Amino acid sequence: MIARRNASNGRRGPQSGLTLIEVMVSLVVISLALTAAAVSLGQVISSTNSMRDRTYASWIGQNRLAELRLSGELPDTGRTNGEVQYAGVDWRWETNISETGVENLLRIDVSVIAPEREDPAWTVTGFIGEPVIPGQANRAWASNRRDRGDRQ
Repeated sequence: MIARRNASNGRRGPQSGLTLIEVMVSLVVISLALTAAAVSLGQVISSTNSMRDRTYASWIGQNRLAELRLSGELPDTGRTNGEVQYAGVDWRWETNISETGVENLLRIDVSVIAPEREDPAWTVTGFIGEPVIPGQANRAWASNRRDRGDRQ
């Protein structure tokens, strides 16, 4: 240790302050803590971007399902694809329409692919049936209940 003279009695005492080794050890500890914080922040940013992409993909898929349902026609079975610009980015979608085994009821799977990716970010599944006259389903239900003798 480095000593200095004590002005009051002329004796040498320990010098206050940190040695070079102590300073370097503290710098290593601080650098490790900052590195861990940077890695953690990077993971948070990546997770946030992934959640944003999945949310957008879900909205795009739901929009595609709504378009098919609102067309007023039963779509043909098979695969179709297309592109849409959403949030300033070009997204790709693929629609697979298949039969369910129930007459006039189709299953629709819409996979949405994020930009610069090959695998779908999200897949939305829905069903569509043959369009009916508004209110006709209610009349059929009421008629069926009367035929069975159910009380209302």
